[in-house]
Amino acid sequence: MSGAKVSVIIPVYNTELYLNKCLDSVINQTLKEIEIICINDGSKDSSLDILKAYAKKDDRIIIIDKKNGGQGLARNIAIKKATGEYLGFVDSDDWIAHDMFEKMYSSAKILQRMLLFASLNYTIRKLRKYDFLNGQKFNLIAATMKSRFIGRRILPVLCS
Repeated sequence: MSGAKVSVIIPVYNTELYLNKCLDSVINQTLKEIEIICINDGSKDSSLDILKAYAKKDDRIIIIDKKNGGQGLARNIAIKKATGEYLGFVDSDDWIAHDMFEKMYSSAKILQRMLLFASLNYTIRKLRKYDFLNGQKFNLIAATMKSRFIGRRILPVLCS
């Protein structure tokens, strides 16, 4: 998508149970000037079919289908295809707040930052969702330590 403010990169591998919720959270962002690059990394479930169905409904979705090579390789391939001013990463088994990329894009522009991290969210017993750091700046080491402490990955990263 030409003129995208953010290229959202979603590596996908066997996440059919979570992929609809993930994609719904991305396509319904308040920031509409995004391109959504989904890399199917050799999924053996119906993940690719789900991606194709969403791509028919939303022309911002770009699908790259490749044999399994790991999340890092998938992300690198997508980065080469990205045209957005910034990059955002979302894991295909996670979902994001409807205004996350709008807030992060605005913050990056106002603060003139090349790298931002989103709030760190995780779910306990699939019932309650907690929000850590409330969007405040924090360094990668602290984020990694927090992530290991609570046993979840950091949610999307926005960087240029």
